[in-house]
Amino acid sequence: MRKSVSWIIVLFALLFVGASAWFTRRLSMQFAQVEKQRMEIWAEATRQLVLADENTDITLYSSIIEANTTIPVYMTDADYHVILTRNVQEPKINIEEFYARKIARLRNEQTPIEVRVSPQVTQYIFYEESNLLRQLRWFPWVQMLVVLSFMALIVTYIITSYRNEQNRVWVGLSKETAHQLGTPISSLNGWLELLKTKYPDDELLPDIATDVNRLQLVAERFSRIGSSPTLMPTDMRKIVEESVTYMRTRVSNKVEIELTIDEHPAEAYTASVDAPLMEWVTENLIKNAVDAMNGRGWIGLHLTASGNNIILDVTDTGRGIERKRYRQVFRPGYTTKTRGWGLGLSLCKRIVEQYHRGKIFVHKSVVSKGTTFRVILKQK
Repeated sequence: MRKSVSWIIVLFALLFVGASAWFTRRLSMQFAQVEKQRMEIWAEATRQLVLADENTDITLYSSIIEANTTIPVYMTDADYHVILTRNVQEPKINIEEFYARKIARLRNEQTPIEVRVSPQVTQYIFYEESNLLRQLRWFPWVQMLVVLSFMALIVTYIITSYRNEQNRVWVGLSKETAHQLGTPISSLNGWLELLKTKYPDDELLPDIATDVNRLQLVAERFSRIGSSPTLMPTDMRKIVEESVTYMRTRVSNKVEIELTIDEHPAEAYTASVDAPLMEWVTENLIKNAVDAMNGRGWIGLHLTASGNNIILDVTDTGRGIERKRYRQVFRPGYTTKTRGWGLGLSLCKRIVEQYHRGKIFVHKSVVSKGTTFRVILKQK
């Protein structure tokens, strides 16, 4: 809906500017013709004034000449040397050179009005557009700039409103999910305590407790969306290692997960992060890799430090991504699966870039061979 409104605004603006430009061009052409006619009358008045004797009433001719207060006029002799000007702002230096350039340009642009003073004497009149006509020609461009600026503001407002609405939906959905998970998690904790009382030596209880704790962590993660993150100096090696350890026991044995951490001092891997949220990012990237490989293949995580950055690469041997879709995969709702909402990578982008001021992007990908996602965080 918002895209349709944006396109309607763009179309309306283009039609408005196009119609205005056409009308203004037509008006300026008519105005230019009027100025030409005025100059022809002015030239004839000048000729009559030059030919007048002492008995001729020159009042009308003088009035016509004096009435021109807007159009720059240049009168030259037969050799195109300026002998008279009107409404011309003359420079203080290099006057002859100034007039020579002016007349040379005007000779290329127009046919001068010939004033034959006598059979032996011919003069020429050149003229330039008035300021009003020049402003009229520029008006459509100024109008276009104003309309485009106004249109840009409207489109920006629509996009911003849409993003704000998306944010509210994200936050509302996350808070509601955390709230809905709260009750069954509390019940599970109660049942778990009861089982521990009745079957204290059962070897499955620790695994059940681990998964219940994981549910509590998931609920906590959802509750943090929309809230200010709790950023603490944290060793990213620990976050990545714990995520890999957890995911290894929860993916198919046909998926191999390999973690490589380069040798650097501990402080090189320390970043100000919200640990539960960054664990979520790592787990989502691993899950995304598993889905891309249809549950069979190799996933490599490589953690290193470079300059002031901590870099995490997550590589899979899955289906790959076309270059034109590198940014599209992070949009909410984008998914290649028949099931799912397509929120995993979008959540990763929100957590990394909005909450941690980092970067996440498709580093490289080859269709049918695999993809590498890269996360970059600033060291503390």
